[in-house]
Amino acid sequence: MEKIVPYKNNPKSKKEQIAEMFDNISPTYDKLNRLLSAGIDISWRKKALSFLKKNPPKNLLDIATGTADLAILAQKMLQPQKIVGIDISEGMLALGREKIQKLGLTEIITLQTADSENLPFAENSFEAITVSFGVRNFENLEKGLLEMYRVLKPQGKAIILEFSQPKIFPIKQLYNFYNKTFLPWLGKLISKDKSAYSYLPQSIEAFPEGKNFVQILEKIGFKNVICKPLSFGICSIYVGEK
Repeated sequence: MEKIVPYKNNPKSKKEQIAEMFDNISPTYDKLNRLLSAGIDISWRKKALSFLKKNPPKNLLDIATGTADLAILAQKMLQPQKIVGIDISEGMLALGREKIQKLGLTEIITLQTADSENLPFAENSFEAITVSFGVRNFENLEKGLLEMYRVLKPQGKAIILEFSQPKIFPIKQLYNFYNKTFLPWLGKLISKDKSAYSYLPQSIEAFPEGKNFVQILEKIGFKNVICKPLSFGICSIYVGEK
């Protein structure tokens, strides 16, 4: 996969740049997210978590948890005993902890700074793992997926929600205009970090979506892998079992 980074001509690694980028945009992240997606991202998360409703996990790991939106929704929908959310951006985690505290969920949801490609957990630790809009930010995609596989319990499920690229006219053309022109402009206006919202469409283009990503998951060892496109292919849910 082509290496796409948020800040060009920056000597820092992609991982360090991603952490810096999310620290920079964290104060406006939730507001901008709702605005840019018109709230549809909430329904995407609900559909992703619905794949775990048949056999709800007792413990769940949410990777690239950000401000803990998915972790909080997972607690509401699945009622697990324990959720651990990890992220490399302390700025995002700080906002997530505030949300969790306000909701009185500190006994159930724990957030910690950790690297998705070096998870600080033993093998076979979690019954389910979720990642929403985070795998394309991995510096080494396969290494991150291998770590997910390692800490997932046998028969456990990994649920990955990630942006993809619409293929049908005129959705494809509208989406490209929105992503490459409108998104960086609005991102700069609200978050003061145009690079972050220019990085987003570039990272989506570089990501091996659909069948390509399914093949990577199967190569890692995941079984019964499926890909379910949502909203004309704007994003996709990937489900794999260990």
